[in-house]
Amino acid sequence: MADLAEQLLSVLSTIRVPKPGDRVHKDECAFSFDNPESDGGLFVCMNTFLGFGANWVERHYRKTGQRAFLHIKRIRKPKKEIEGNSGSGDPPRKKPTRLAIGVEGGFDVASEQAQYEEEVKLIIFPEKQEVISDELNSLPDVVRERITASITGILAADAASRKEQVQEWDGEVRQVSKHAASLKQLDSGVRIPPSGWKCQACEMRENLWLNLTDGAILCGRRYFDGSGGNNHAVLHYNETGFPLAVKLGTITPDGADVYSYDEDDMVLDPHLPEHLAHFGIDMMTMQKTDKTMTELEIDMNQRIGEWEVIQESGVALKPLYGPGYTGMQNLGNSCYLNSVMQVIFSITDFQNKYVANLEKLFQDAPTDPTQDFRTQVAKLGHGLLSGEYSHPNSNGDNGDAGSENRGEQVGISPRMFKSLIGKGHPEFSTNRQQDAQEFFLHFINMVERHCRSSDNPSAAFRFLIEERIRCLSSEKVKYSQRVDYIMALPVPLDQATNKDELMDYEAKRKEAELTKSALPELVRAKIPFDACLSAFSEPETVEDFWSAAVQGKSVASKTTRFASFPDYLVIQIKKFTFGQDWVPKKLDVSIEMPDTLDISSLQGVGLQPGEEELPDMAPPPLMTPDIEVKAPVLDESVVTQLAEMGFPLDACRKAVFFTGNSGAEAAMNWVMSHMDDPDFAAPLVLPGSGSAPLDTPTSQTTPEPPPSEEHLATIISMGFSRDQASRALRATSNSLDRAVDWIFSHIDDLDAMDISEGRSAAESVSESVPVGPRVRDGPGRYELFAFISHMGTSTMCGHYVCHIRKDGRWVIFNDQKVCASEKPPKDLGYIYFYQRINS
Repeated sequence: MADLAEQLLSVLSTIRVPKPGDRVHKDECAFSFDNPESDGGLFVCMNTFLGFGANWVERHYRKTGQRAFLHIKRIRKPKKEIEGNSGSGDPPRKKPTRLAIGVEGGFDVASEQAQYEEEVKLIIFPEKQEVISDELNSLPDVVRERITASITGILAADAASRKEQVQEWDGEVRQVSKHAASLKQLDSGVRIPPSGWKCQACEMRENLWLNLTDGAILCGRRYFDGSGGNNHAVLHYNETGFPLAVKLGTITPDGADVYSYDEDDMVLDPHLPEHLAHFGIDMMTMQKTDKTMTELEIDMNQRIGEWEVIQESGVALKPLYGPGYTGMQNLGNSCYLNSVMQVIFSITDFQNKYVANLEKLFQDAPTDPTQDFRTQVAKLGHGLLSGEYSHPNSNGDNGDAGSENRGEQVGISPRMFKSLIGKGHPEFSTNRQQDAQEFFLHFINMVERHCRSSDNPSAAFRFLIEERIRCLSSEKVKYSQRVDYIMALPVPLDQATNKDELMDYEAKRKEAELTKSALPELVRAKIPFDACLSAFSEPETVEDFWSAAVQGKSVASKTTRFASFPDYLVIQIKKFTFGQDWVPKKLDVSIEMPDTLDISSLQGVGLQPGEEELPDMAPPPLMTPDIEVKAPVLDESVVTQLAEMGFPLDACRKAVFFTGNSGAEAAMNWVMSHMDDPDFAAPLVLPGSGSAPLDTPTSQTTPEPPPSEEHLATIISMGFSRDQASRALRATSNSLDRAVDWIFSHIDDLDAMDISEGRSAAESVSESVPVGPRVRDGPGRYELFAFISHMGTSTMCGHYVCHIRKDGRWVIFNDQKVCASEKPPKDLGYIYFYQRINS
């Protein structure tokens, strides 16, 4: 016991008690996906509170000298069978009533079937001396109290990933309406009967909405597929401005569907009983007689059949396990992330960068590896490719055969990765559903930032686009190039090959709505892939083009071609668009994507003999030099409206500025026509002013404090010089996140400034950047090896899965389910990944 007391005294000074704000990583290893339920349990450093699996804890000891660890081991034990349930096999799945996964009434997922017993002990390295709680009682009070307080604090603290551990995702997260508390209700004497409602404008008897201000009963909006109402309720709002309406038939004692036209969203009305009583409706006696909006969306999804077809439901798929066949847990709304990262780590460049270099990356990791991008990407890649976590998800004593047959795995939980890559991002830091294409570009942008001075795997996707602009007044041309990562293909609906079938379906659908009969089986528009390719390559008319040749506005023709072909060609089918009411919608089309693809005909040729270039001359400034340029007054309500749709804030500000504060519709038109501009999300700079971006401080009344050394080190580690890092931090008031954004949007300016000061761009970085082409190039022949599919009516809801060709067969990755694909739905994909054919 004396020896034990001496050992504990030798580490006592390093043992800390968690304080408020400390991040306690007691649920996941910093370098792997080991957790307390793993065979070796989890070791929590009692100084840094970082967690480590059995294979990684000694690394932390050798690197930091920290010797005291709290070992947490949870042992799974089965739940007792529910009394009276003696049947065998899975119970029948209930029909979903919420657009959700993992919640009551949502789509069925594997539920937790086990309870745990937890074992805790103190372990001292390098001796691996184990100390159990009973042994602490005989120690001196000062030692026992300090160690006990630390252990108690660690066990009582919320896990660091607590905020990210969402066990469900739900498409109906609603906020209390800003109009609910102060809603004006007219004393018109209107009393609403308990049944027999119809639209006051068109006699419709379903999809009816009661306006809570004047009691008008009107039909709802027409959906993108033609079903729904005739828009009379929204037209009534446009005329009166009365904001809130409740859907008749959904009113029950538990609530109802309430829509705010002003807030353009489903909302909560805490005062709904009083608002309904104003029109003679007793909420406590009402019964549900119509479908909620969520139920309608679920029915539409299931009628469309995407969910069944894309997930290959109804087919006994063979589960796959082993290296490269590891599933990923859905954290609530992370299927977009899961699908993208499964494809990413099927690509050799990313495997070599992060998994093959795992040891070096982990060895070079900073003190807190949970906040290091390269460490967490490497951890994710190793988790997917090692096969260590690719085994059946057994929830009972002898395993769950039903679970195994469905292909459900233990898999990995990307909580730490998701938290880090979404940090500071207005969308990816939330638990809302996201656009997989936007996340792919966000991830590539993060890789670019962290690989400025080292091998960059995102170069596998990078290519140059050649844009040729021809002034129709002078016939002179201008060639320019820009970097891109995705080939976005438009969907020409007018090129559908089954127009007669579509017309027949539309006629039958309208007849079914009139007769209240069952809707016909859905008919999708079949669009030839060649038609999409032609739409991409055909010339585009540019109105109001300022021509340097004629020194005035003209009309131009813009043609897009490839200046280089990437190793991996990513094709996005532009299925998501906006309706006439600016409501996001999805084009339900079938495009038979080819297994092999040759786009050599789209290669740019540059300036041709006989072509005359447009003069390299900028348009005249909009203001005279002697007039002080002042920041414009922007309509912030329009800026906010656009930003809430998911567009970058700087792009929204530019849209409002360049359309002269002329309203949301004009600004949206500007956004849609400039989304492909390379500077789309760059800060707004006043034309002709030569000023800095509007959000960049140009003068300081008080001197700024010197840049943080920690922030400087972070930016320098990305491959920038100390001087460049200092400039970025000074320009952004020492904000690290803003400084990183700023430096990457001003790289050319920084390099030019370095050269003007007598230094080359290469000399200005801490490590020399490899000399070579900005992009890879090669033949334009490809073969399909992966695609990501989306189910649902918009990117704001639904579900993603991916199919990847591995070992000569197609494999479906559906979160934790990994199975051999029987019939990959190649015609219904959203993002396609093609690999170059070099032979």
